[in-house]
Amino acid sequence: MRGRTRHESHRAATPLEALYDLVFAAAFGVAGAQFASGVAAGHGGAAVGAFAFAVAAIIWAWINFSWFASAFDTDDWLFRLFTMVQMAGVIVLAIGLPRMFESLEDHGVFDNRIMVAGYIVMRVGLLAQWLRASRDPAYRRHALTYVVFIAVAQLGWVVVAWAPLPIGAGFAAAAVCWLIELGGPLVAERKGDGDRRGTPWHPHHIAERYSLLTIIALGETVIGTLAAAQEVSETQGWTGDAVVVIGAGVAMTFALWWSYTMMPSGAILAVRRERSFVWGYGHALIFASVAAVGAGLHTIGYAYRHEDPLATPTVILMIAVPVLVFMVSVSMLHSYLVHRFMKGLPLHAVAMLLPALGLVIAFTGAPLWACLLVVLAGPVFVVVAYEAGGWRLAQRHLDEALGEARHGALDGASDGPA
Repeated sequence: MRGRTRHESHRAATPLEALYDLVFAAAFGVAGAQFASGVAAGHGGAAVGAFAFAVAAIIWAWINFSWFASAFDTDDWLFRLFTMVQMAGVIVLAIGLPRMFESLEDHGVFDNRIMVAGYIVMRVGLLAQWLRASRDPAYRRHALTYVVFIAVAQLGWVVVAWAPLPIGAGFAAAAVCWLIELGGPLVAERKGDGDRRGTPWHPHHIAERYSLLTIIALGETVIGTLAAAQEVSETQGWTGDAVVVIGAGVAMTFALWWSYTMMPSGAILAVRRERSFVWGYGHALIFASVAAVGAGLHTIGYAYRHEDPLATPTVILMIAVPVLVFMVSVSMLHSYLVHRFMKGLPLHAVAMLLPALGLVIAFTGAPLWACLLVVLAGPVFVVVAYEAGGWRLAQRHLDEALGEARHGALDGASDGPA
């Protein structure tokens, strides 16, 4: 196993990577369903904490593999085998999500033993991959650094899993483990000099991988809408309000996807590799918020049940907050990549206020369909602003950033995660 060329032509995601992402789609689905049902059962606070921990674990596992594969994927039989071992670990992790949610909702004790068992399976495969990569003299120090940090973090996760910790102590211990996890990329990607600084991940390949996982996560918004449609049709049939609500859920998927595709990542990462660290980990907010929107759309069905219906403000809160987080995250990451803020787009600024407005009118007693349409108007306004002329400004920002890099502003560093 040797490091791949950083600027390899026609580098694209592989069928194995697509299969790998489908396993994560299932994990996102389990987490979203548990989140929705927890809120509907009246365990909102515990459900939010459990969902945050679940998606953080899922996203971190995906990031670990994706940056490694971008740098060292050989697609030989051994690489495929170790990747499938990691996929099996994700399945075990997903199996453990209901117990983790239940433990926080019913007992206030952090029980993530099955999840950690899944992580152990994943880490066996990932550590084997890094040990293979360490045979390349050019990246031996990088690979062994990852091996040490991953192994130490995994030992910490084992302690967290098997110690009966209350929720506060459990999250604090988990935060320490994640800091150790984050230390691996921070240290390893600063090793080496010149073209050998950091691992040889491919900018356009990794941009495509992140785009594909965003699409995978958006699939959960479709699933959430379908779940809500089923609940609505079974409880009260297809009224005009129900049709509008379900239609808005489908439109939400399109609007979020459209607004995400406005961010030019691969071209900037190719000339500004040092910006990959913030970009790569900043996407965790995008992935998590999209999955949360899917869970929020799922709760629409609970608002139409005959007994103990879920209050409209709760449903809109479940949707509006992650939509706002998504919009702000996409905008901030775009601005960070090109080092310019999107100025001159009044519709873009107004769009950021609409999800909050939808929440406000929900608390004033407005119907669910009206509140949801106001929230939906946020990402739709972003799309309208872009297609009505904002794309020219975005293109100018990109051209200026690329021009600066090509005229002597290259940093020559590689601090991306792996």
